[in-house]
Amino acid sequence: MAFVSYWVFPIISGLVWLGTLLGLFLHWYIDTHKRIYPSMQPGQTIAFISDVGAFKLKPLFVTGSVITTIFLDASFIADRLLRHNGRLQPNTSMVEKIMSGVSILFAIIGTIGLTFLSGFDTNVHPKQHDIFLVLFIAGYLVSALALCWEFQRLGKKYRQHRNLRMSFWVKIIFVIVELALAIVFGVTRKTNQLNIAAIVEWVIAVVFSFYIFSFIIDLWPAVKTRHGGRYDLRPMSTREVEEAIRRGSYADAAAAALPRSTQDSQRTLMNAGPHPTVIPTAASAAPPTRNNKTRPVADNF
Repeated sequence: MAFVSYWVFPIISGLVWLGTLLGLFLHWYIDTHKRIYPSMQPGQTIAFISDVGAFKLKPLFVTGSVITTIFLDASFIADRLLRHNGRLQPNTSMVEKIMSGVSILFAIIGTIGLTFLSGFDTNVHPKQHDIFLVLFIAGYLVSALALCWEFQRLGKKYRQHRNLRMSFWVKIIFVIVELALAIVFGVTRKTNQLNIAAIVEWVIAVVFSFYIFSFIIDLWPAVKTRHGGRYDLRPMSTREVEEAIRRGSYADAAAAALPRSTQDSQRTLMNAGPHPTVIPTAASAAPPTRNNKTRPVADNF
């Protein structure tokens, strides 16, 4: 189908994760009638996710965690490659590329944490389970923060692409909410308010699914370039802009100027060379004078 592309990776990952959580919760609440598991502490009546996943449904917990992380990491890698190949808004600075690499690195750390915490269950390996739980939460939080930094910089250069701003705000809200919930979770566990801690853990897991689905916003534009086309409104060099002008494609030249920084746009639009200057349609074009100077043109099209 023409609309199927890399955006299916976060769809699969998010649905598998939500399905795993729903299966664990319904099993504990309906099938076992809120069973008190051997791994639960005295006075605890609400099971942690790891309590339910440590016994009969451990295969579901492990399988769901592995599939979730595989397709989530595929989303990270697809985003990096699509930007590198120009099928999404390309990175234009080394800082953006470094932030993209950092996000992938910490996503892998989060993957290790989630995969191993499901295997090292809280009933048999409680200490190892807690260590991998910290890796899972911290890994994906740092990864999301690095993506926010990258998208904030991209958004300044591609102001006409709303998906970058939307994705940035979704991810930064995830970081703030998840960090706050993680602090509450840690405090309530340490103070033995285990029922509250269990509820917070379930909420953290559900919020994580919204972070996964946010990658649909990032990868959806690649549908338009699935047959090898380039992303039309990417930043272009002065030579590319001049070539668009010579072809008479004023719309392409104007669109090319939009994503760039103000300084670069002024350098492109007010170029003192012999080439004509792109001006808005409503304005009248003035030919260059003999001393090869052009009239100033507004930067905003």
